[in-house]
Amino acid sequence: MSRRTVNRAILAVVGLLLLVGGALVLLGGLDVYRHLGITPPHWWPLTSPEQPVVSATSRTRWTDRDWWWPVAIAVPALVVLGGLWWLFSQLRRGGPAGLDLPSPAAPGQPHFALHVRSRAIEDAIETELIAHPAVDRVTVRVTGAARRPEVHTALRLVPGADTAALIDTYRTGPVERARRSLGLAALPSELRLRVARPRKARTKKTPRVR
Repeated sequence: MSRRTVNRAILAVVGLLLLVGGALVLLGGLDVYRHLGITPPHWWPLTSPEQPVVSATSRTRWTDRDWWWPVAIAVPALVVLGGLWWLFSQLRRGGPAGLDLPSPAAPGQPHFALHVRSRAIEDAIETELIAHPAVDRVTVRVTGAARRPEVHTALRLVPGADTAALIDTYRTGPVERARRSLGLAALPSELRLRVARPRKARTKKTPRVR
């Protein structure tokens, strides 16, 4: 499951809970039930402006139990830690910042390493792919560990593009050249294809004769 899918699911659940909770508080605070002549069930959380959101009975129902206070402290703590983890996971980049490439040195000289940024690798692959006549749009992301990078590519193709030929070009072209340039034994890659919608041809309007 991708990070985008997880983010959308989390935001959808949190938004739904906030929407439902806010609607219940608003209906009770504005005394909507009385104005509409509706009698909510006895277990309804908030029915009138004078009623607290959490009643005294609900607040003290389990306070005499041994497990109540550990649970009351642990649950909010887990919620806060989960929120902080999600926040920091959005701030950090999903892939390595760069790769260190060993370079041969002159005899008697120590070996050194070249540092190549992941953005440079992504730009190189994108530049080569966007030049292909069948490609309308391209997005490349380098993810994984610094020693085991992975390439994730999303292509939007023009209508009528030869998909099989493009896949073969992708494997033997930019990805293979990137693997050789980085000195890697293997460079796993994922390719997603999407065909662009054909653009509607503009029809010339016939001038009206008065």
